[in-house]
Amino acid sequence: MELKESSLYTATTPWFESYRETFLQSMPASDHEFLNHYLACMLVASSGEAEPMEQFSKLSQEQHRIQHNSDYSYPKWFIPNTLKYYVLLHDVTSGDEQRAESIYEEMKQKYGTQGCYLLKINSRAPNRASDEQIPDPWSQYLQKNSIQHQESYEDGPCTMTSNKNSDSNLLSLDGLDNEIKVDGLPNSFRVHPLQLDQCGDPPNTDGSDHTKSASVRENKKASTGVIRGACLTLTDHDRIRQFIQEFTFRGLLPHIEKTIRQLNDQEMAAVSAFLQPGAPRPYPAHYMDTAIQTYRDICKNMVLAERCVLLSAEILKSQSKYSEAAALLIRLTSEDSDLRSALLLEQAAHCFINMKSPMVRKYAFHMILAGHRFSKAGQKKHALRCYCQAMQVYKGKGWSLAEDHINFTIGRQSYTLRQLDNAVSAFRHILINESKQSAAQQGAFLREYLYVYKNVNQLSPDGPLPQLPLPYINSSATRVFFGHDRRPADGEKQAATHISLDQEYDSESSQQWRELEEHVVAVANKGIIPSSFYPTQYCLNSYSDNSRFPLAVVEEPITVEVAFRNPLKVPLLLSDLSLLWKFQPKDVNGKDIERARERARLKLFPHHIGELHILGVVYNLGTIQGSVTVDGIGALPGCHTGKHSLSMSVRGRQDLEIQGPRLNNTKEEKTSVKYGPDRRLDPVVTEEMPLLEVFFIHFPTGLLCGEIRKAYVEFVNVSKCPLTGLKVVSKRPEFFTFGVNTAALTPLSPSTSENCSAYKTVVTGSPSAGTALVSSASSVDFGTSTGQQLEAIPVPLPDSVLLPGASVQLPMWLRGPDEEGVHEINFLFYYESVKKQPKRRHRILRHTAVICTSRSLNVRATVCRSNSLEDEEGRGGNMLVFVDVENTNTSEAGVKEFHMVQVSSSSKHWQLHKSVNISENKDAKLASREKGKFCFKAVRCKQNEAAVQSSEKYTFADIIFGNEQIISSASPCADFFYRSLSSELKKPQDLLSAHTEKHGAEEAVRLIQKCSEVDLNLVILWKAYVVEDNKQLILEGQHHVVLRTVGKEAFSQSQKQADVDVIVDLRHKTTSPEALDTHGSFTWLGQTQYKLQLRSEESRSLQLKACFVHTGVYNLGTPRVFAKLSDQVTEFETSQQNSMPALIIINNA
Repeated sequence: MELKESSLYTATTPWFESYRETFLQSMPASDHEFLNHYLACMLVASSGEAEPMEQFSKLSQEQHRIQHNSDYSYPKWFIPNTLKYYVLLHDVTSGDEQRAESIYEEMKQKYGTQGCYLLKINSRAPNRASDEQIPDPWSQYLQKNSIQHQESYEDGPCTMTSNKNSDSNLLSLDGLDNEIKVDGLPNSFRVHPLQLDQCGDPPNTDGSDHTKSASVRENKKASTGVIRGACLTLTDHDRIRQFIQEFTFRGLLPHIEKTIRQLNDQEMAAVSAFLQPGAPRPYPAHYMDTAIQTYRDICKNMVLAERCVLLSAEILKSQSKYSEAAALLIRLTSEDSDLRSALLLEQAAHCFINMKSPMVRKYAFHMILAGHRFSKAGQKKHALRCYCQAMQVYKGKGWSLAEDHINFTIGRQSYTLRQLDNAVSAFRHILINESKQSAAQQGAFLREYLYVYKNVNQLSPDGPLPQLPLPYINSSATRVFFGHDRRPADGEKQAATHISLDQEYDSESSQQWRELEEHVVAVANKGIIPSSFYPTQYCLNSYSDNSRFPLAVVEEPITVEVAFRNPLKVPLLLSDLSLLWKFQPKDVNGKDIERARERARLKLFPHHIGELHILGVVYNLGTIQGSVTVDGIGALPGCHTGKHSLSMSVRGRQDLEIQGPRLNNTKEEKTSVKYGPDRRLDPVVTEEMPLLEVFFIHFPTGLLCGEIRKAYVEFVNVSKCPLTGLKVVSKRPEFFTFGVNTAALTPLSPSTSENCSAYKTVVTGSPSAGTALVSSASSVDFGTSTGQQLEAIPVPLPDSVLLPGASVQLPMWLRGPDEEGVHEINFLFYYESVKKQPKRRHRILRHTAVICTSRSLNVRATVCRSNSLEDEEGRGGNMLVFVDVENTNTSEAGVKEFHMVQVSSSSKHWQLHKSVNISENKDAKLASREKGKFCFKAVRCKQNEAAVQSSEKYTFADIIFGNEQIISSASPCADFFYRSLSSELKKPQDLLSAHTEKHGAEEAVRLIQKCSEVDLNLVILWKAYVVEDNKQLILEGQHHVVLRTVGKEAFSQSQKQADVDVIVDLRHKTTSPEALDTHGSFTWLGQTQYKLQLRSEESRSLQLKACFVHTGVYNLGTPRVFAKLSDQVTEFETSQQNSMPALIIINNA
C-alpha cells in the first residue's frame, strides 16, 4: 500500500484529542502529582473600587487561606509560596485615569515593580447599538470547553468537603471507600455483619459522617430485625475488632501507602525527566510501565492507569517511538469499556502506520478491532469509518475471507445508517469475488444482498434498472444465431442438419464450408468471385470474424446464447429473462420480444428493417437457500429466510460488452494495446429473403463400399419470396447425383420405389459368346467435366424456380465410398432470390451426412497387348483385359454372397469386345473371401467414334453375365462413373502437366512413353444378397477401375503401401546345372533351357511342351529370357522384358 502524507495517516485523530483533553480536565488532581497544580495566582481589582489596595489585601488573604487550609482539597498548588500577580483593571471610558495611575504607583511601592500591572480596557459606549459586532481578540487563545466549564472558586468553601486525613485521600484514589475515621475504625462498621443489632453509633463519630448518603441509613434500617452473629459473645466481638485494627493499620495501610507513593514517584519522575530540556538520561519508559501495571492489576484503578497510558503514549509519539506507544495503548484495552478500548486501538493503528517502516497489515488489523469495539459501544459511524480504512489495505491482496468479513460488516453498518448505496456496493463485492466461504455463509450473504438491494429499489421504483453482480456473464462466449431452429426428424423424413448452437466450432470444418461457398459463388458468377462477397455466417462466436455488421432478415429469429457462470456454491434462481436492445428503424419502429424458456438462449423477432443493437440481459435474481447466521450476526430485520418467494427476488440487468480481437498488424498496433470491433450483437436487419428447407427421405446411414442406393430429397420454400438458382456443391461429388433426364424412369414418390432397381435395365436375350453391347454418352450431358476437382451441381427444379410455400421431391442416388469406415460428407445448397438484394445476394443451407461403409469387393485389373488377336480389319494391336474380383466382406451387414452381373468399359479410344472365357453359369457368384478371374478382349473404337474426342464423347461397352443389361451410359451408372473419373484423374493430370513443362525438350522420350499408355475405364456392376430381419434384400453397386498403362495393375481403391524389411535365407544345394519350373496346375516337359546366339536382327523360334492336369485358363507366358553381349562374361547377363500373357483354355475331354 502506498502511503502519502495525508490526514488519514496522522498519529492522532480530532476525536481522540477531544477525549484526552476532556478526560484529563475532568479528573481531580491528586497530592502526589503536579499535572493540574497551579504555579501562580492573578489578583485583579478594578480602579472603580473605593479602596483598590484594600481589595488586593483581601484577595491575597483569601488565596492564602484556600491554599493552606486543609478544608480545601481543590485547587492544588505546586509550591507553598505561590507567585501573586496584581492587576489593576481600568476602564478608560468611564474611570479617572489620574486616580488609576496613582493607585498603580502605590501598588508598585507595596508589591514591587515586577508583580504589578495596569490593564486599560475600552468598554461599550452607552450610545452604541446593542447588536453591534465587536471583534473578540482573545477568542483564538481560549478553548470553548474551558470557558463553558470553568468553576467558580468563590463558592469553594461551601461546596468542598473537609477531609482531615491525607491518608484517606490516597485511599480514595485507589478506589477504596473514603470512610476511615481518625481513630481508624470504619464508619461502615455500624452495618457490619458482626455488629450487634442494638449497637448504636460510636461516641466518637465525626460529624462529617452525617453528611453521607442516605443509602447507609437505609441499609441499616433494612437490616433491623435480622439477627447476625447471635452466637458470638461480646468478648468475641472485641477480639475481632482488635484483629481488624491490627490488620488495617499495621499491614494493609502501610503497604498501600508505600505502593501508591512508589507509583506516584515513578509516574512523576518519568514526566519530569521528559519535561527537562537536554536531560542526560533518556525518557524512563519503564517507570510508566511499572506504574500502569500496578494501577491496573493490583490497585484495580483503571482511571489512573489510563492517565499514565495517555501521558506515556504522547511522550513516546513525540520521540517517534511509535512501536512502544502502540504496545502501551494495546495493553490497556479490556472488556470494561468498549469506547475506551476502541479509541486506544485506533490510536495504536495510527502508530503502526506512522512508523519509519509502516506496518500496514497491523494498522488494518487494529483498525478492524477498533471498528468492532466502536460497534459494540454504539458508535456506528466510527465503526464504519474504521472498517472502510482497513478495507483500503486488504482490498486486492487475495485475502478473500478477510475481505468478505470487512465488506459484510461495512454493508451491515451502512444499512443501519441508511446508507443503502454503500451497503449494496459492499454486499456486491462479497458476491463478485471468488469467495472461499462455505455454502451456508454464501447463501446468507446473497440473502442479505437481495434484501438491501430490494430496499434500494423501493426508493426509486421508476428509475433505471441497476447492474446485478450475479451470475457472471462471459461476454466473449456469447453466441448469436440467425435463423430458425432445426426441425426434428419425422419418421424417414430427416431435415438438413444446417447450423445450430448445439454444434461445437471446428476450424477445419469451417474452412471447408468457406471453400465450398466460394466455389459455388464463383460458378454462379461465371467464374468470378464478386468483390462484395463475404462468407455467410449464421452462427457468430469468439472464433468467427465479427469485424462486419452481421445481416439478419425480417421475420426471422435472432437467437442470443448468453454464457452464465455461478461463482457461488448455492444455486441461483433466474426468472423472466429477456434481452435489452435498441432498434433504429429505417422507416417505422420495431416491436415485440420473445423470451427464452430454457437455458440461456433468448430470441428476437425483428419485424422491420433497420439497425439492431443488443445491449444486455434483464432478469429476476433470487435464491432458494435456507437461513443461516453469518459471523454470529443474524439476518437483517425483515429479511426473509425461508424458501424462495417472489418477494425475495430482485430485478436488474447486466450489459453485454464484448471486446474484439487484439490488433497486431501495423507497427503502431504491435507497440500498443488496441482491439478491433466485435459487432456480433449489432446486426443489420435486411429485407425479406427466400428461406429454403431441405428434407432427406429414406437417407441411409450405412452402405457397402460402392453400393448404389436411391433416396429422395424434398425442397420446401417456407418464405414469402420465390427462390431460384438452386445448386449443391460438395467435396465428395462422387457420393451423390440427381441424375439426368430421368423423370420418366423415376417413381413419383418414395413409397412406390421400394422394389425398383436403382439402375436403368433392359431385358435381353442371351448374347452369343458374351459379346459387348455398345452405346455412347458425353460427360457434358451429365453436368461434369473430368478435368475439374469440384463442381456445382444444379438441382433440376421445375422451371428453375421454387415458389413461396411450394415443395418438390427429387430422387438422389447415393454411392458408398470405396474406403470402409465412417465418412462425413458435406452438402452446401446455394440459392438466390428472384429479386436481387443489394446487401445479400444469396443464401446457403448446410447439411452434413454421416455414412458408415462396410467392405464389399476388391477389384484388380491389368491390360496387356495381344499379338494373336486381330480386329475386324485384320490389324493387330488388340488387348487383353484381366479382371480379378475378390469378396472382402466377412458376412458384415448380413451379406451372403455377391453376384457379378455386368462388366462395362468406358473410353474414348478402347472398348471391351467380348469375354474370352464365359462360363456356362451366367451369374458369377462369390462367397466370402472367394476370388474370381475374368478375361476380356478389348479393341479400338471405330474411326467415326474416335473422331469425336473433342466433344467429350465416351464409348460404353457392356458385357452382361445374365439376361438383364444395365445401361451403363445412363443415370445413375454414368453419373458415378464420370464423378469418380473426375476425382481420379486430377492428380495424375497435374503431375503430367508439370512433367510436360519440365521436360518439354524431351519430346521423343514422351512419345515412346505414350506408346505404353492406354485410356480404358472399367465399371464392375454387382448385386449383393443380404438377409435382414429374416427377409432377403438385394443390394446393387458398382466399382471403377482406371487402366492407364499397359502391364501395370490397377485397383478399384487406393492401395496402402508400407516399407517392411524382409530377411530371406537362400540356399542353393542342387548340383545339376538344369532346373525345372514347376507350377501347381501345369508343368513344362522336355528341354526347358536353351542357350542361343542371335546375330543382328535375327529371329529364332523355340518349341516348348507343357502338360496340364486340370481344366481351366492357363498363362503360358512365364518363361524368362536373359541376354548379354557376345564379348561379355556371364555375370553381365540381364533379365529382359517379360513376354506377354499367353492364355490357353483347357476343357474337359
